[in-house]
Amino acid sequence: MLKDVFIGLSQNRLLTAAAKKYGLKLGAQTVVAGTNIEETIKSIRSLNAQGISATVDNLGEFVFEKEAALEAKENIMDMIEAIHKNKVDAHISLKPTQLGLDIDYDFCLENLKDIVALAHNYHMHINIDMEDYGHVQPSYDLLNALSKDYDNIGTVIQAYFFRAMDDLQEHKDFRLRIVKGAYKEPADVAYQTREEIDENFIKLIEYHLLNGKFTSIATHDHHIINHVEAFIKEHDISYDKFEFQMLYGFRKELQRELANKGYNFCTYVPFGDDWYAYFMRRLAERPQNLNLVFKQVFTKKNNIAIGALAGAFILGRATKKRK
Repeated sequence: MLKDVFIGLSQNRLLTAAAKKYGLKLGAQTVVAGTNIEETIKSIRSLNAQGISATVDNLGEFVFEKEAALEAKENIMDMIEAIHKNKVDAHISLKPTQLGLDIDYDFCLENLKDIVALAHNYHMHINIDMEDYGHVQPSYDLLNALSKDYDNIGTVIQAYFFRAMDDLQEHKDFRLRIVKGAYKEPADVAYQTREEIDENFIKLIEYHLLNGKFTSIATHDHHIINHVEAFIKEHDISYDKFEFQMLYGFRKELQRELANKGYNFCTYVPFGDDWYAYFMRRLAERPQNLNLVFKQVFTKKNNIAIGALAGAFILGRATKKRK
């Protein structure tokens, strides 16, 4: 039920507009690393100083105008240049729909080629994020097309899809981020219960750790992290074969703890002002993160009216106590 609520909130245009307009005042800085490149580079430096790398996401998706897609491409390429110039430890994550996949496949592919080529010049990885089910196969098509000329690309496997293991095995020679999945998907294509998703999530992680190129394990769930740590030890898997990933602002102490253990650790760093839908889906992906909201809000003495705009405020400040 909570997952459905958060998915619904992510699609609410009123809340999205309010969050974009008042984001910083409402605590969006706890959710995003910056609204511009300069702020984001500063945040990445802070992570790097703690032994943590970053994968940087220019917020926004489901673009239907070429002008907006080209603007997104320029933003991403500017970020690549800034990462290189400032010599920070970071790479790029991007969404094909932001770059025009819903406009025209070939147009999107050309935009991706420009980005991947620039990153390749700087020996920088580009991760093609996966979105809802209708965009999964076209995104794999883009990955496969790009892989003919470039080797600095990878993608995401979403554990709630029935097809996930087949996709994982087909793309095991790529660097892959494995996640649970954050969109609302029908029962004919995706597991619906937490138990089923968690079980498949662990299967995918274990398979890729043993057979794949490089595994990014994206979770805030300490139970799964503990399981992975035991599996790594049991199978004597080199730390060079994997990393843990979490979202910017979430479970900061655990992020530092894992980095201090000597694991590769990467924080997913979103930037820009289009943060609201992104954050709602992160809560939908793991509704337990709602605890972060309650712990933050109800330690405040001031009264908060939980209406539409106040809801954006509360959820935007969800991770502040984890600083």
